[in-house]
Amino acid sequence: MSHKDLKKNAQTKPDASRRKFLSGAAAATTGAALIGFPMIAKGQAGPISMRWQSTWPSKDIFHEYALDYAKKVNDMTGGDLKIEVLPAGAVVPAFGLLDAVSKGTLDGGHGVLVYHYGKQNALALWGSSPAFGMDANMLLSWHKYGGGKELLQKLYQSIGANVVSFPYGPMPTQPLGWFKKRIDKWEDFKGLKYRTVGISIDLFTAMGAAVNALPGGEIVPAIDRGLLDAAEFNNATSDRILGFPDVSKICMLQSYHQNAEQFEIMFNKTKYDALPAKIKAIIALAVEAASADMSWKAIDRYSQDYIELQAKDKVKFYKTPPSVLQKQLEVFDQVLAKRSADNPMFKEIADSQRKYAERAVKWEQDTVVSRTMAYNYYFGKKPAAKKA
Repeated sequence: MSHKDLKKNAQTKPDASRRKFLSGAAAATTGAALIGFPMIAKGQAGPISMRWQSTWPSKDIFHEYALDYAKKVNDMTGGDLKIEVLPAGAVVPAFGLLDAVSKGTLDGGHGVLVYHYGKQNALALWGSSPAFGMDANMLLSWHKYGGGKELLQKLYQSIGANVVSFPYGPMPTQPLGWFKKRIDKWEDFKGLKYRTVGISIDLFTAMGAAVNALPGGEIVPAIDRGLLDAAEFNNATSDRILGFPDVSKICMLQSYHQNAEQFEIMFNKTKYDALPAKIKAIIALAVEAASADMSWKAIDRYSQDYIELQAKDKVKFYKTPPSVLQKQLEVFDQVLAKRSADNPMFKEIADSQRKYAERAVKWEQDTVVSRTMAYNYYFGKKPAAKKA
């Protein structure tokens, strides 16, 4: 189906469904209509259909997460709200999701806030920074309980985005990326043609890389054609599915550039505001249910593919040297100062995150016992017994 046909269907399908229902419901009594559609608001004609798009290829586990959320909503509403999710590029390019949802070309979508970096660079603070030591779950805690939700609403209003946003789905720390040779020092980034997104563009540019921001599905072909020397994306499962081990056999683990990212579920605000209150409540609760389920699925799938990448794809993993991690923090301070001076909203959001991180990270560091000690005790190599 052509791009033009998809757009036409997205605009005509809900209207056609509504006319069909109205013709069949004309003879129904008011009482019967209420019994048949208990979730539908007064005056609403039948089930509500929404057409969404993700920012991921259909084969990626990230698109699977989008489908998981849609199924939860569809099931929990008993079919009163039906969300259909298309893959990246079906209607608009991955980086065009915000505009498409805001204008109503799409009813909603699934992506990440850092993909809207070009609209307002402060959006990238929901994912592409060291987050002052917070992990992604802490950042979501800040969003819900530390003022982040209100700041995000204010930010979207400031750029005229007609959307309702639900960040969810905490991601594990992302790798530094895939390279032709191991990164031993930060200077190895000088002149490197490297893919990343969000504030990480500023970070790695300041470290000397020639940065190119590409959607997930375009990265491996760009490496294969020599347009990129190296790239980061996200996790063992996505990286394996997208074909990274076909173009590189070296992956550097651990980085501060995106150690606290999460996904974003987005609705067109006009269409969301018109929904019945009960469906809005289901949408919000489904976000939290999907967030937990995504976290659990990620642990299961990523750990399996981490083994497969080594055993079957012969990938060698290395931990990023501490000197490179330290340099990332130092450079991010420079980026933070520059962006804060240029953008008052950037400063307001960063200051709010820093304040929350100071107590949240301190609490976690003092409270959570080391998993390294326990892992080494149960699974590490034990010293050989001394001979008598």
